[in-house]
Amino acid sequence: MNIMVMGGGGREYAIGRMLSQESRVTALYFAPGNGATSALGENVVLNSYEALADFAQEQNIDLTIVGPEAPLVEGVVDIFKARGLRIFGPSKAAARLEGSKVYMKNFLAKYTIPTARYIETDQIERAFAFIETLPTPVVVKADGLCAGKGVIIAKSHDEAKQAVSQMLSGKSFGDAGKHVIIEEFLDGYELSMFAICDGSDYILLPAAQDHKRLLNNDEGPNTGGMGAYAPTPLVDDTVYEKVKERIIRPTLDGMQKEGAPFEGVLFIGLMIVNGEPITLEFNVRFGDPECEVLMPLMKSPVSELFYKAATKDLSNLHVEFKKQYAVGVVMASRDYPYKSTEPAEIIVDDIVHDDLAEHAHIAYAGVSEEDGTLYATGGRVLVCVGLGNSIKEARDRAYMLCGQVHFAGKKMRTDIAYQALQEA
Repeated sequence: MNIMVMGGGGREYAIGRMLSQESRVTALYFAPGNGATSALGENVVLNSYEALADFAQEQNIDLTIVGPEAPLVEGVVDIFKARGLRIFGPSKAAARLEGSKVYMKNFLAKYTIPTARYIETDQIERAFAFIETLPTPVVVKADGLCAGKGVIIAKSHDEAKQAVSQMLSGKSFGDAGKHVIIEEFLDGYELSMFAICDGSDYILLPAAQDHKRLLNNDEGPNTGGMGAYAPTPLVDDTVYEKVKERIIRPTLDGMQKEGAPFEGVLFIGLMIVNGEPITLEFNVRFGDPECEVLMPLMKSPVSELFYKAATKDLSNLHVEFKKQYAVGVVMASRDYPYKSTEPAEIIVDDIVHDDLAEHAHIAYAGVSEEDGTLYATGGRVLVCVGLGNSIKEARDRAYMLCGQVHFAGKKMRTDIAYQALQEA
């Protein structure tokens, strides 16, 4: 198979790393990739989706896998399918589940899928009035894409009103914030679940838990994610069944009724409140860094999973997962998430410990390459991933690997997977 992975972050590196290990994958391309993906396949830089579709036709690409949300929301899947090209991801119409939080919340309400009490509005007076009816904290969300940063958890009514004012004025997130959602804060624990969908059938991957805040103990500003682990012991079979019956199945059925069957990755952000799963949000692609811990847990070929989903054939696929745990620790640049940082050379010590070499690896994200040397150029630079027979073993390996990686200004959390280890 000839495969192209669209995107250039740690998520795309993690997918590409798995594909590069499969004998059935004869050619692997990244568009545009990053400084490290060129070691897994060939990076391709083209300036339009039409040009990418041309490339896919010229190179006889059997499957294109779309990583980030922006191309999906902008309709890259529709462009490829119009050419008869096979591509994994939702249509532009189905991608509205992430592209518009207003559409998503109204969809949940229409199909009675559990979610927090909310209003959506572009009227500041209506927003302020609803805020006053809610206990604190209050959740304020921008409607459009904000790179994972468009959610504010306001500790007071005044803070919530300030967040709404800045969004509606365009000051916070530009046009993406000119329609907002205000909703009640749910007190529980957050989980990420990912369903690989083909429009009618799906395969649910092990539940993961992300760590959004910059600092230990879930303090500091929200980020794109500072680490993740999977599977989480915070989920039992009962919760899985409730998610399948109350959220995934009605979502797939509802999207068919909407005339936009959902194909691709349905990322369900969940809050578990007293054992009940409540939908916080949908995304239409893998989370990052959740993808980096889910991919190495796949025992079955990932190319087959994505191909079967893209050809509406998941009902004939049995997927196996390793009976292990994975923990991923994000290493970020000095000034993340506030501003960009000047490039810094990355040095990785030789890994002489066989155990670490076999059970840990790096997923590269914000990196460039020059004359064989990698440089940290992005906010989230890389993810150190450890696998083990327990979460503690996996975490120990991940942090041991972190100790082998050096670049000026590196920073990371030191408590990834603490929730699961507290439970243990």
